[in-house]
Amino acid sequence: MAETTATAQTGARVGYFRWVVCGLLFLGTTVNYVDRQVLGLLAPDLRRIIGWNDVEYGYIVTAFSAAYAIGLLLSGRLLDRIGTKLGYAAALVFWSVAAMAHALARTPLGFGAARFALGLGEAANFPAAIKSVAEWFPKKERAFATGIFNAGTNVGALVAPLVVPWLALTFSWQWAFIMTGAFGFTWLILWFWLYDPPEKSRFLTKPEFDYIRSDPAEPPVEVPWLSLARHRQTWAFALGKFMTDPIWWFYLYWVPSFLNQKFGVTLQKMGPPLVVIYLIADVGSIGGGWLSSALIKRGWAINRARKTTMLCMALCVMPIVLAATVDDMWTAVLLLGLACAAHQGWSANMFTIASDMFPRRAVGSVVGFGGMMGAIGGMLISIVVGEILQRTGSYVPIFFMAGFTYLAALGVIHLLVPRLEPARFTDEEISKA
Repeated sequence: MAETTATAQTGARVGYFRWVVCGLLFLGTTVNYVDRQVLGLLAPDLRRIIGWNDVEYGYIVTAFSAAYAIGLLLSGRLLDRIGTKLGYAAALVFWSVAAMAHALARTPLGFGAARFALGLGEAANFPAAIKSVAEWFPKKERAFATGIFNAGTNVGALVAPLVVPWLALTFSWQWAFIMTGAFGFTWLILWFWLYDPPEKSRFLTKPEFDYIRSDPAEPPVEVPWLSLARHRQTWAFALGKFMTDPIWWFYLYWVPSFLNQKFGVTLQKMGPPLVVIYLIADVGSIGGGWLSSALIKRGWAINRARKTTMLCMALCVMPIVLAATVDDMWTAVLLLGLACAAHQGWSANMFTIASDMFPRRAVGSVVGFGGMMGAIGGMLISIVVGEILQRTGSYVPIFFMAGFTYLAALGVIHLLVPRLEPARFTDEEISKA
């Protein structure tokens, strides 16, 4: 026992390959978000070329959200059954082909169909990544590791405005979809070369393996969906995602249109403000994950560390209520950057509480279910935002809603799981698997 404790206390010296795995997850998430971001960047020009309005664009975004919800529910369970290596690779091939297929669309319906296929494939990214973190990291490091790979969402959203406008203006909007969609196939080479579960990895040393498994042993159980749905821990995670994921989706899909309509930012000039927003968001993703992990290493209980960090993030979102009322573009950009950073710090801890409360064999299913709830929320907010803009032309009520949602979500989570206790499954529940 003393030897295990000593190993745990010197985790940084026993090996570093787990961080290589984290780097792979970061790159996969970056590819995921580059592909997801292309439509939002091209939306102002495609509105003119294709001829859609705000309501139709809202429905195009909703198609992605609906497929994402379906894909999350299915992919989380599938990953728990067949493993991360094959499941993640198959999903990336599917979504990369779907991203390239946008080049064939010529009507709002065509774009909706392409978005539906993209959402179905991209849904596996986060269940796969969170499941990998649960397998490859002890609990004290999981939030930090999650923050690092989750920063790929911001890097993808940062790379896209640097690359996509150039591709569209140099070649065509069709080639912007084709060439960004092809990025993922390079990642597959690294994935198949480097990734295996810790028990099978040829790159992992025994001291690092012992450190990864330094938490109390978990029984090798499989928990069916219906049993997961009976536990308040599942609903705490799912409702937290349902309430806050839609805000991020709003930023991702509507911020380019907001900057265009409010400040006249064209496609040629869209890169710098979006780069600033997502650079700031990267700081929040890594910082939010680091903060709760650092507090735990200082002796804080997991419950106190996670919720204190999430409260800080919720408070940092609130200034976004001013974004639609300011007259200076860069002030709005900084407010958006702060809100995106706070969301990403929040998200890193949201994902981590799933692995805090559930065994590794169930994490994919829980994250998939929670992600599905978040996607349903994203579907609803796309319709609501489209209708509000079509009727009023104002972003004020939308940003007001975004500013106060996180505090409400934290209240719901705390009511359901006051102590972030692990879910306890009866022998009867497990035996039904």
